Amino acid sequence: MSNSQKVVIVTGASQGIGAELVKAFRERDYRVVAIARSIKPSDDPNIVTVAGDIGDREVAKRAVSEAVERFGRVDTLINNAGIFIAKPFTQYTAEDYASILNVNVNGFFHITQLAIAEMEKNKSGHVLQITTSLVDHAISGVPSVLASLTKGGLNAATRSLAIEYAKTGIRANAVSPGIIKSPMHAPETHEALGALHPVGHMGEMRDIVDAVVYLDSAPFVTGEILHVDGGQSAGH
Repeated sequence: MSNSQKVVIVTGASQGIGAELVKAFRERDYRVVAIARSIKPSDDPNIVTVAGDIGDREVAKRAVSEAVERFGRVDTLINNAGIFIAKPFTQYTAEDYASILNVNVNGFFHITQLAIAEMEKNKSGHVLQITTSLVDHAISGVPSVLASLTKGGLNAATRSLAIEYAKTGIRANAVSPGIIKSPMHAPETHEALGALHPVGHMGEMRDIVDAVVYLDSAPFVTGEILHVDGGQSAGH
């Protein structure tokens, strides 16, 4: 089997934006390693699924090993996995804090470190994080301290990675969404959530997928936090 096709690892790949990203990369003839806690095996021989907690380094190791052993390389890593718990700051529990750090931060650190080590062998690669525009523009009534703490950290880490690896052929970028129509949000909430955006409506999963695909195909773009948020980060 030729290993000239590009290979992407997608975390949080079982539903929502992650599942749409898997489809989009397969449409572009990438081979895919898809990771999620509850993901099922795929009938597509060009998709390998890894079930497990992305915050666990052993799961991250397994995913990168599968990419290399099955497909011969790692070209792109999409750190899509993330959790959001909206609570007043003083009502977060220690368990909430640990869960959010595990997925949003540990889940980024372990697999990114391992994937970049593989990318260095080919002197090329791309790491992309899905963050949130709440980092830049907090919204009254949407308590988001832990999202800002963790996803804001990923924005900063993205810029730092971009500079550290700029001369090695490895790029780092992020897509910073507004509120997106996905299984995470019940349809009856869409009107109210849409009103939180200057454009007056929520985004579609395709908006995020298109932004990710653009950044993955943009060799002169690195260190970019691309806001796909209906104007939220610009103001009201």
